[in-house]
Amino acid sequence: MEETSPIGPEPQDDELYEHYSFTASEGQEPLRVDKFLMNFVENATRNKIQKAAKSGSIQVNGKVVKQNYKVKGNDVVRVLFEHPPYEYLLTPQDLPIDIVYEDDAVLVVNKAAGMVVHPGHGNYSGTLINALIYHFENLPNNSSDRPGLVHRIDKDTSGLLVIAKTEHAMTHLSKQFFDKSTEREYVAIVWGNVEEDEGTIEGNIGRHPKNRLQNTVYKDDEAGLGKHAVTHYKVLERLGYVTLVACKLETGRTHQIRVHMKYIGHTLFNDERYGGNAILKGTSFSKYKQFVDNCFKILPRQALHAKTLGFVHPTTGELMRFEAPIPEDMTACIAKWKGYATHQQ
Repeated sequence: MEETSPIGPEPQDDELYEHYSFTASEGQEPLRVDKFLMNFVENATRNKIQKAAKSGSIQVNGKVVKQNYKVKGNDVVRVLFEHPPYEYLLTPQDLPIDIVYEDDAVLVVNKAAGMVVHPGHGNYSGTLINALIYHFENLPNNSSDRPGLVHRIDKDTSGLLVIAKTEHAMTHLSKQFFDKSTEREYVAIVWGNVEEDEGTIEGNIGRHPKNRLQNTVYKDDEAGLGKHAVTHYKVLERLGYVTLVACKLETGRTHQIRVHMKYIGHTLFNDERYGGNAILKGTSFSKYKQFVDNCFKILPRQALHAKTLGFVHPTTGELMRFEAPIPEDMTACIAKWKGYATHQQ
């Protein structure tokens, strides 16, 4: 490889570890590589990206580039460092876990909002995995070398997860998720009045072409860019400018409920990543704006909770079903909207 680093010879690729790799879409408008990476690397800051560029850690099409390089269509952008990604350096941490059920084969936990499930993208400690490997020995690794993990939920989503404690349990549970035979029901507050009492959303989900931190729905000729995804929803309560809904997952794509509900025009309340932290429905009165801001403070995350989890026990064959109550931040927000809706009537 040509030694084009501005600060001296660049180590060969076999001495480096790839932390990120992105291929720009064919229609990518020329964009500085530091700005491009800001759209694709979670928790990245412009300063960190510029430092990486100065140290010769950013390559485009196999050559080291400076921070002002303009990314074009089909460019392959890679970020490489001399140390492995931190997510592979797992450290046990004595963190509390809310255990709903435990036996020799499985563990069911009620994850608090704000806890990342596994290390990665700037969250290298304080995760559920860090806690699990402290409290439990010899957890089996999944196909991504993550101990015990069969499925996951987003950092700011609360609720139920099943953890495998044995290799047999890992294989058995993973097959159930693959076969879509598990039961997973979420409760969400969404913007707007959902007109139909219940319905099904079908739309292939894949990475957003311009913002890798988001997913989007691909339909018709572009359907091949995403993976098949189905969400069933049911209205639980109409609260004026927001609606309380239950969502059952038939598939398990990243951000599935968040993406699907936005797709039908009902973004999750206070979902910052998908624009739900703005006032999407309601009046222009300043009192209303203050009311919504107060709701955002009460519930400083997307309004999504994994309430129900059902699966067949990998050892006994028994059908197991668990429910986690809606957490206080969501119930307080729901109560405020109930009060507002009643007052409006």
